[in-house]
Amino acid sequence: MDTKAYLERIGYHERIQPNREVLRRLHRKHLLSIPFENLDIHLGRPIILSKNAFYDKIITQHRGGFCYELNGLFATLLGELGFRVSMLSARVARKGGGFSPNFDHMTLLVQLKHPWLVDVGFGDFFTEPKRLDMSGPQADRGKQYRFTRRDGWTLLSRRPKGNGVWEPQYLFSLRPRKIEDFIPRCLWQQTSPRSHFRKGRVCTRLTSNGRLTLTDTKFIVTRGGKKVERPVKDPEEFAALLRRHFGIDLN
Repeated sequence: MDTKAYLERIGYHERIQPNREVLRRLHRKHLLSIPFENLDIHLGRPIILSKNAFYDKIITQHRGGFCYELNGLFATLLGELGFRVSMLSARVARKGGGFSPNFDHMTLLVQLKHPWLVDVGFGDFFTEPKRLDMSGPQADRGKQYRFTRRDGWTLLSRRPKGNGVWEPQYLFSLRPRKIEDFIPRCLWQQTSPRSHFRKGRVCTRLTSNGRLTLTDTKFIVTRGGKKVERPVKDPEEFAALLRRHFGIDLN
């Protein structure tokens, strides 16, 4: 992997050392530069779980991806830069209660002086790594995150800063996994009618003061906590917004 090209893709031009501050900057730069998107699923293009495929799509083709691709490639970068990183399997919280099957989501563990949860592949989520051995709330852009233990698993929850209820996000174990372990569930995500990734297209990216989100039917701009939505009229406008705001040209 060409780490120089990867770092250029995310706009990172600072000194590299495997420490907390560099990890924080890399994480944030990644989210600001590379969108979460499921476009290939709706184009009928198979998503292959391999480092070469991730690199070609995200770095060479200037695309985004979903969790297996984004966190899979980021894990490779971190490893190349000297970080101790492991892929973890997570079960995503369902709106009606309960959790999805194992391997439904990939997240990352980075071991420095303390363990850090790293995740650049969960859409609108935390912007900086979260310290795993802290039981109290950790603030991040108007929200709080915390870890609790549940039946041998670790539960990550989120709530609006200072009020509201804690909402479960996902359960994960600390057992290191290989990319091959995620292949069956990744195939299900692409092909099952029950997969939410097949319900519609989405492309979303963090910005310095909010977020940009494009779906089949609307374009959402969030700035400073204020959200503005407008309808997307047709496929041509969708393609134009995709090019203008995310740098993606599917042609």
